[in-house]
Formats: sequence, C-alpha cells, structure tokens
Amino acid sequence: MRHAFIFPGQGSQSVGMLADLGAAFPIVKQTFEQASEVLNYDLWKLSQEGPEDTLNQTDKTQPALLAAGVAVWRVWQQQGGSEPIFMAGHSFGEYSALVCANALQFTDGVSLAQDRGRFMQTAVPEGEGAMAALLGLDGAKVIEICQQVAQEEIVSAVNFNAPGQIVIAGHTAAVKRATEQAKAAGAKRAILLQVSVPAHSQLMLPAAEKMAERLADVTITAPSIPVIHNVDVTQKSEAADIRSALTAQLYNPVRWVETIEKMVAEGVTSLFECGPGKVLTALNKRIVRKMTAKPIMDTKTLEQALEALA
Repeated sequence: MRHAFIFPGQGSQSVGMLADLGAAFPIVKQTFEQASEVLNYDLWKLSQEGPEDTLNQTDKTQPALLAAGVAVWRVWQQQGGSEPIFMAGHSFGEYSALVCANALQFTDGVSLAQDRGRFMQTAVPEGEGAMAALLGLDGAKVIEICQQVAQEEIVSAVNFNAPGQIVIAGHTAAVKRATEQAKAAGAKRAILLQVSVPAHSQLMLPAAEKMAERLADVTITAPSIPVIHNVDVTQKSEAADIRSALTAQLYNPVRWVETIEKMVAEGVTSLFECGPGKVLTALNKRIVRKMTAKPIMDTKTLEQALEALA
C-alpha cells in the first residue's frame, strides 16, 4: 500500500487533544515539553486545560498544532509504522509536514509557528478581516462573485478544500457582500467563520514580508520525504524554494483539492491524517472517494492505522 501523511491546519485544535495518546506514550508529552522550552510557557497544559479562547489565539494555535502533529509522527515511528511516500499539510500544517520530513528542526518550527501566528494577527486590525465558507458552488463561480463584490476592497477564494467547499477571505464588509451574493447564486450555505485573521488573502502581505525575513535566518534542508506545497502543488528540495513557498503561502490560496489529486496521480492509495481531529479525513470523502483516509489522534485510531498497513 502506497500511503501519504497529511497534517491539519488551524481549526483542528481542541482542549484535551491527544490526551489519550499522551497517557499511553511518553514521547507525546516530551514533544510538548520540548516546544514549551522554546515558548516559555507550558504548551501541554494549555492544550489540555485551556482556556479555549487562549488556545485559539493564532500565535498559540500554531505551535500547539505543530507539537501535536510531530508528537503523533514520533509515536508512529516508535511503533514501527512504515514511511509514507509523500507528506502535505493544509495551510499551517505544511510546517508540520516539513518538520516531520526533516527539512526543518522541530525547535525552529515551534519558534516560526509562534512568529507566523503573531505576524498574521497583527497584519490586519481586529474586526477588519473575515473569512467565510461557501458550500455548493464551484471554484469559478466563487472567484467571479468575489470579483463582482470587491468594490476596491479585498475578497478572494483562499481555500479550495473540496469540490463545492471553498473558503473566502478579505475585508469584513467585502466578505459579507460575497456571502450574500453566493446565497443569491444558489450556495447551499454561506457561513462566516469565527476567526480574526483573513488568512491566505492579499491582506496577509505584511505578514509575508516579516515571515520572509524570519525564514532567512532558519536552516532548511532537503526533505527526506517529498512534501507537496500548498501554493503551487509541487515538491521542493532547495532551501530557497521552500522559503519562497512558505512566504507565498501566507497570501495565496490553499490548493488542497489539487494536492490530493496529485497524490492519486503519483500512486498514493491511502492517506493518514497526523494530528488532532479528522477534518482532512472528512474532506477526502468529497475529493477522491476511492482513496481511503484515516485519522491518527488516539490509541484506537493509531492501532487501526498500523493494522491497515500491516
């Protein structure tokens, strides 16, 4: 079986995540402790006890997701799980993939995660940016709607998550206009998301500029497992190209449907979602039904994944 590992982005975090795995495998808490030393606060305690609104702050969420993804990967390796032929991460999950593929040191990844979250949070004044999920329209129609309602503001399609499931982001008023237009055009649902950062829109350019400077100081090596990047659906081995992709990723769409389709074209037959939740596993049912997808987030799902590849 040719399999790939995929890593979730923001929205998959929850208070109590990985508690079961943490109780069974010391490496989980050790991974969070390693991250805590970089962050100067107890990341495991925050992820287990909250408060939820603190965990959901972008500069806290991203290190927590990185630690969670890496912890699950380390458990997988300890248990003799076989190596995937590809990795990919949805939005921030790309950092988790690069750490697990040995392109980035874990401690560097934690520090980058915190800074990336902070840069994103401060790029747009609170209340001025928004995101919304549009269900039941194709990509071309969503792009057309965004162009129609922009009115010299920014609103664009930023996450192509699954056929008929597209997220838009930009100025709050423009996003609201787009949701109303989407409903009029036949969208099944148009839902404003509970986020304060219009991720992957052009409003993130200030964050991208700071991230480019930050990435210049970090050692990046060729991944030991190919990582497919969000921004252009390609693998990269040169440090400069990886830095460019991570910078551009902040203000360009997440091309997740194409990422999964590329894996299928490359012969991948099963996916394993490495980290908290099963958002990407659910999306896969709408992208490629013939390819199995399983989450790994507790001892039960770990056993199921190991058995599937036995």
